[in-house]
Amino acid sequence: MNAALRLSLSSLRGHGRRFAGTFFAVFLGVAFLAGTLVMGDTLRAGFDTMFGDATKGTDAVVRSAGVITTPGESQGVRAPVGTDLVRTIEHVPGVAAAAPDIQGAGQLVGSDRKPVGGQGPPTLAGNWIDDPKLNAYRLAEGRAPSESGEVVVNRGAAEKGHLKIGDTTVLRTPDPVRVTIVGLATFGGEDGMAQVTFTGMTQADAEKYLTARPGEAAGIRVRAGPGVGQDELVSALAPVLPKGVEAITGQESARENTDMISSQFLTLFTTLLLVFSGIALLVATFSIHNTFAIVVAQRTRENALLRALGASRRQVTASTLAEASVVAVAASAVGIAGGIGIAAGLQALFPAIGFPFPEGGLVISGLSMLLPLGVGVVVCLGSALLPAVRAGRTAPLAALRETAVDESGASRVRATAGGGLVALAVGVTLTGVLLTPSLWLAGLGAVLALAAFVVLGPVASSAAVRVLGAPLDRLRGVTGGLARRNALRSPRRTAATAGALMIGVAVVSLFTVFGASLKATMDQTVSRSFAGDVAVSTPSFGAGGSGLSPKLAPALARQPAVEYAVGLGKGVAEVNGQGRALTVTDPVTLGKVFDLGRIQGSLNGLGTDGIAITRTEADKQHLVTGDTARLAFTDGQKADFTVRAVYGRSELAGDYVITRAAWAPHRTQDADTVVAVSFEDGVSPAEGKAAVETVAERYGNPEVQTRDEYARSSAAGIDMMLTLVYALLALAVLIALLGIANTLTLAVHERTRELGLLRAVGQTRAQLRAMVRWESVLVAAFGTAGGLALGAFLGWVLVEASDGASDSAFAFAVPPLRLAVVALVGLAAGALAGLRPARRAARLDVLRAIATE
Repeated sequence: MNAALRLSLSSLRGHGRRFAGTFFAVFLGVAFLAGTLVMGDTLRAGFDTMFGDATKGTDAVVRSAGVITTPGESQGVRAPVGTDLVRTIEHVPGVAAAAPDIQGAGQLVGSDRKPVGGQGPPTLAGNWIDDPKLNAYRLAEGRAPSESGEVVVNRGAAEKGHLKIGDTTVLRTPDPVRVTIVGLATFGGEDGMAQVTFTGMTQADAEKYLTARPGEAAGIRVRAGPGVGQDELVSALAPVLPKGVEAITGQESARENTDMISSQFLTLFTTLLLVFSGIALLVATFSIHNTFAIVVAQRTRENALLRALGASRRQVTASTLAEASVVAVAASAVGIAGGIGIAAGLQALFPAIGFPFPEGGLVISGLSMLLPLGVGVVVCLGSALLPAVRAGRTAPLAALRETAVDESGASRVRATAGGGLVALAVGVTLTGVLLTPSLWLAGLGAVLALAAFVVLGPVASSAAVRVLGAPLDRLRGVTGGLARRNALRSPRRTAATAGALMIGVAVVSLFTVFGASLKATMDQTVSRSFAGDVAVSTPSFGAGGSGLSPKLAPALARQPAVEYAVGLGKGVAEVNGQGRALTVTDPVTLGKVFDLGRIQGSLNGLGTDGIAITRTEADKQHLVTGDTARLAFTDGQKADFTVRAVYGRSELAGDYVITRAAWAPHRTQDADTVVAVSFEDGVSPAEGKAAVETVAERYGNPEVQTRDEYARSSAAGIDMMLTLVYALLALAVLIALLGIANTLTLAVHERTRELGLLRAVGQTRAQLRAMVRWESVLVAAFGTAGGLALGAFLGWVLVEASDGASDSAFAFAVPPLRLAVVALVGLAAGALAGLRPARRAARLDVLRAIATE
């Protein structure tokens, strides 16, 4: 074993360039994984600190005990508590101070009349708490609000809106409120709580604009006296609290907020990054395997001589694995350092683009260091295992052979196995998509399809390269013909080299097709369901914004140019024991502006005790018109509602519809998410839109959009998602490029004598460079074509599986222009990867090349 190790180290010292591509592939994959883990730990610690600071002076929180959670939401909705409880709580032994905590949505309008924030982090408003220990914010400039209309805003929001003390602006609550800024606040010494905006009002204003009724608050913050612990305080509060109201410790409140962020944002974000880390490492696996396979092939005679001199199979295999181990450990160690650098760079970059990255130093845990190190070593050794075993099987007589013919592409076993995998993948996929809609079955079929592509790669590469390279014979003459023959020389090598790029292109194509399908679905939904002319809407994604004033729709309906205007508000309730989102609206006008499909019953008489339900939900709840559904609201009240209508479509209107009168006794801060408007006959689109904009300006100046604009803005988040996906997948494509470049470099070294002979018989340096470059382009073309086909197929699978697993109808769309750009990028990547190997080949000394053994 010592001899094998010495031989491996000697080989690494003498031929270090051979493993440069492997080193960088492992380095990039490990760096991305380590950066993701470090960033996840840093975000969790940052949010822990942030929420800990927010409740640092709060020893207990009194709130409603009941909570209703709807599907897809981790944070439930609670009823408010009465502010008169403050006086009762202040008389409890051990209580030093108590203050109502009134919270709601409130969005500032900047000096340019544009809303501040709202594209992600929340835009909050509340009462300014005078007790500095109970208030998470600190006055940095100015004074606290003392009169109606005066507010304090966090300094970061003021800077974004170009606002200063003394300025008068609008606060959307969602009703527009004229406010004057009298103070600027900081949070934990920073300009705000991450990218969240906060506006502090007087308690009277907060009750007036942020609650349904005066005397209500989201909760009550309580501070304990000296020597009283948080658990002791909660125990003391419990006997005086009315039924349906509970007290929790400040630490528990902070933990709940952190868990909410973790379950929604952090888990999704880190999972997404880990998925792309896995893709990068999968691509790296192909590149690493290919490098070691070529190195082993180049050292066939060397390994055979070792076997002839007495080396055992185990020693030859161990020698190759030792080389892989050295490369793996070195690259992984450097990759961990690179990951820390990536996390630091993202921590500095994200706040600049509005991403809610809490302030604080990097958090580096042992798991974040050891896991990437272990993964890098395992991936590298696993990729090198088969080539190492193949090296150990080298026969001593192979030392007498000049060359070996690669017939991997003609293997009947490979063709049979690949064909079987294709049949199995198609069967499983069609079952999961068409027969028994299941995302899990569809995912299994996708994995099998990927495996089939890998197995059939060498079989397909010969035919594909012949077809793709056919034009080169005519366009580039002998140079093109030689490039095509070189790509055909080793089908297994060509397939493995192209495989890394194929996976990268496949994933890019998958998300491109799925994104285009989501946009087509949104356009189809708006075209099919929205019969209005314009829509007044709020931001289509994120937790920010304040919604639209419920007074806007009636004001628009009174305009001569408008025939119908209907606003869609939101509410929550338990319907027969299950949390559900309610659409609060005028049902009669809703049916005139939105296409609800076939309606059983009538929307005209819902009143205060009627409800309309979609056909899908009615079937789930086993309800028909005339049946009774039990609704339980957050305020603890329960009522029986009669199902007076069952309608067919729910994309924009929601699954449950009640009137505003039915919702009024249970509402909190009231807001609409969209107002749909239909014009009178004879009113032109421009004239009608101008009339709507004039009225909307009085209600905070929300955006007025045509149907097409509304559909595009609703899909705006998809473009942002695709941009992020493309940026993350650039790493996988970069690793694939390194793999192609490394393979060609090793192939040039392998064909040194052959290239020397070509130069000796008259091939110019330019022709030699072109030959190597075109070989690289052919390999990239094969990988790109396979990736486009696989990605489009997987995109179809994902769309169809989502359609079957969801109540919404998904539309499948293939964007030809974007896929053409992906194809061109793949080909350009191949040309780029071939530049350096081509230059090295052209620099070969002719006589030395001919003399090389």
